[in-house]
Amino acid sequence: MRIPHIESTADAVLSQALDHAINNKTKPLGSLGLLETVAKQIGMIQQTVCPTIYRPSILVFAGDHGIVAENVSAFPQSVTWQMVENFLAQGAAINVFANQNDCALHVIDAGVNHDFGARDGLIDRKIGPGTRNFLHDAAMDKDACALAMKRGISLVDDLDANVIGFGEMGIGNTSAAAAIMHKLTGVSVAECVGAGAGLSHDGVAHKKNVIERAVERHAAVSQPLDVLAAFGGFEIAMMAGAMLRAAERRMVLLIDGFIVTSALLVAARLQPAILDYCVFSHCSNERGHTRMLENLGARPLLALGLRLGEGSGCALALPLLRAAASFLNEMATFDSAQVSGANA
Repeated sequence: MRIPHIESTADAVLSQALDHAINNKTKPLGSLGLLETVAKQIGMIQQTVCPTIYRPSILVFAGDHGIVAENVSAFPQSVTWQMVENFLAQGAAINVFANQNDCALHVIDAGVNHDFGARDGLIDRKIGPGTRNFLHDAAMDKDACALAMKRGISLVDDLDANVIGFGEMGIGNTSAAAAIMHKLTGVSVAECVGAGAGLSHDGVAHKKNVIERAVERHAAVSQPLDVLAAFGGFEIAMMAGAMLRAAERRMVLLIDGFIVTSALLVAARLQPAILDYCVFSHCSNERGHTRMLENLGARPLLALGLRLGEGSGCALALPLLRAAASFLNEMATFDSAQVSGANA
């Protein structure tokens, strides 16, 4: 498959123009903190000193994982399809937050172990009824992994938006994300594994043991796409493809929590410049996410103790993106407001 090629947003002339525009607003230098960083980043992505937030969308990818057979989750696999039904019924947190913040929500069946049939509001891109158990075999073969990525790419091509948030649903996917994190960052399995949807202390210890055994089985795997196929889910692979295409199209990528960031880890190993396009919505309370963000050099906007997934952090961070673009476009300058600047 063709991996989308991503250009760096680096542009010295535009960077200087954005710095001037931001610093000339009626405020002390740097006083809007991270909002100034985000405003400049969006301007660099869109190649303008007047950035916009246009029809933001959140894509929620759902998929099942064979590793749940090893009792690594506090919930049964059936919760994946039941939560997809909840999304379609407008009953989940992501529905509430997306509606509140005027954000389109798209729910994608990437590989749920359930037959939904034709449903309004559900985008069917199913690769299969869930992945294999990666304790015993690769989660996906390379062809299925590539197909999932291609379908993610095509989903982005169908969107008319300039901001895309990424979310997921899949019982067992924190195990997949932890294994991917360990393989691509070198952080110990113990530091990658957390409680997921609510495991007890003993449950986390068991999950760690399962992942350590799986990592040993796949010890020879090291390249990003091979790691993704060995441990990932159809929803994670589809997200990685969608992220790459969104950055190639110079969209702003809103990154959610632990699982979404594991998909980005893969994408960033393939095309490092993708990080220029990523706004990290929050730092999850899932163990490992802090280290994952540190590995990517990321500065999250929020730290609310979230560990829900679904793209919930993206919807909550969206008003901050709007605020960043708005102050750059609408706030008065010292000259226009006839306000004296700082003393030299």
